[in-house]
Amino acid sequence: TDKIEDELEMTTVCHRPEGLEQLEAQTNFTKRELQVLYRGFKNECPSGVVNEETFKQIYAQFFPHGDASMYAHYLFNAFDTAQNGSVKFEDFVMALSILLRGTVHEKLRWTFNLYDINKDGYINKEEMMDIVKAIYDMMGKYTYPVLKEDAPRQHVEVFFQKMDKNKDGVVTLDEFIESCQEDDNIMRSLQLFENVM
Repeated sequence: TDKIEDELEMTTVCHRPEGLEQLEAQTNFTKRELQVLYRGFKNECPSGVVNEETFKQIYAQFFPHGDASMYAHYLFNAFDTAQNGSVKFEDFVMALSILLRGTVHEKLRWTFNLYDINKDGYINKEEMMDIVKAIYDMMGKYTYPVLKEDAPRQHVEVFFQKMDKNKDGVVTLDEFIESCQEDDNIMRSLQLFENVM
């Protein structure tokens, strides 16, 4: 099967990104930075697009003590804005631009999208639970040595109570942004998210 996969790789149409000028205008990166990022991207993904499996493999290298596959799955879906199972260089750079250099509002909107797993415009408790559990799994037992089994659930209960302002069982984008901005602990937790990016 390796041979077949190799041949598939060869026949994959190489994706060339839009002009760097256009990307420079759309992101917070300079042309030089974009060139460096593109070189790194092409190095890891010669075809110019990343599928979820490759994304997981690359991401797993950063978290040797935990299981990053579930978090990488959610992250991949957030990067894959067209929802077509592949991430192009443009998708990658747009997300990176927001996460590294975006405004607080842009970062929160992006994070909301990550948590909104089914993309219905709301975060429910199960979605939040899934993401938080994935983060705990990824960080591994060395990072959280004394965590009890139900720690993620307690974490989510507290977060969700604070965020669901009108108590209707879901968190809207506005509720999410408002809650995050008025809570120092949540803002610090979002910093944790930036660190895992």
